[in-house]
Amino acid sequence: MQRVNHTLLTEFILTGIPYPPRLRTLLFVLFLLIYILTQLGNLLILVTVWTDPQLHARPMYIFLGVLSLIDMGISSIIVPRLMMNFMSAIKPILFAGCVAQLYFYHFLGSTQCFLYTLMAYDRYLAICRPLRYPVLMTAKLSTLLASGAWVAGSIHGALQAILTFRLPYCGPNQVDYFFCDIPAVLRLACADTTVNELVTFVDIGVVVASCFSLILLSYIQIIRAILRIRTADGRRRAFSTCGAHVTVVTVYYVPCAFIYLRPGTNSPLDGAAALFPTAITPFLNPLIYTLRNQEVKLALKRMIGGPRTKSKV
Repeated sequence: MQRVNHTLLTEFILTGIPYPPRLRTLLFVLFLLIYILTQLGNLLILVTVWTDPQLHARPMYIFLGVLSLIDMGISSIIVPRLMMNFMSAIKPILFAGCVAQLYFYHFLGSTQCFLYTLMAYDRYLAICRPLRYPVLMTAKLSTLLASGAWVAGSIHGALQAILTFRLPYCGPNQVDYFFCDIPAVLRLACADTTVNELVTFVDIGVVVASCFSLILLSYIQIIRAILRIRTADGRRRAFSTCGAHVTVVTVYYVPCAFIYLRPGTNSPLDGAAALFPTAITPFLNPLIYTLRNQEVKLALKRMIGGPRTKSKV
């Protein structure tokens, strides 16, 4: 009987984020601008890294290009669907669409976690092992590591999607969230979700905790190395190199830990926290990495200025 009920449920209704009705148009325009600027900003970084000969063969910028691609994907999966919440008519999402959204969000999100760890390790080698860095971190190795992050993220996303949607869903079909995510969808299941909640907590907890621990260890070593630099200018340049990455990691990991590492809870702040990894971080990444990174700014000038700028540089 549960199997029949499960097949009858063909769509979900996403309630979105709560907002005053008078702000509907303003919020729609705001998130439309965020989406457009996110795509343009990350595309600009991707094109700059790909076309600039001084960047596209360096491991740090290979990782940065992959990060831009991930940010464009996460924003495209979540933000257009969020914008529909600000329209007058209710637009349900098909059951298959909900499965796809959950899978791709966790696929790209976990890939991003792994990528942040690789970027921290890359900075550790560059600052703590500068003489051996060209041997330890080659362009070929960084490409292989980035590919490994994609594969691991795909496996993680598939595991979460299979575990979530193997359960029967027989109604109601109203998801109290602005996209199909594990905690919100599991509350609608017509079966015991204890095992799912435990596996989700352990799986995501292991990914987040292990990645964050490795990043933390890398930056402890980096700070020690920076403090041994004798000149103030050298310390400033080293801190500037890592500052963008630390800012992005903080904005990304804190909301994720708040959402997923509190099993069995349903806080009204979950939706606000989820806006950071889904909409705000992809929007901020191009700004952070261009405004705080001198090499990216010079590459942008070379690309925009053409041969004249390249000859001056």
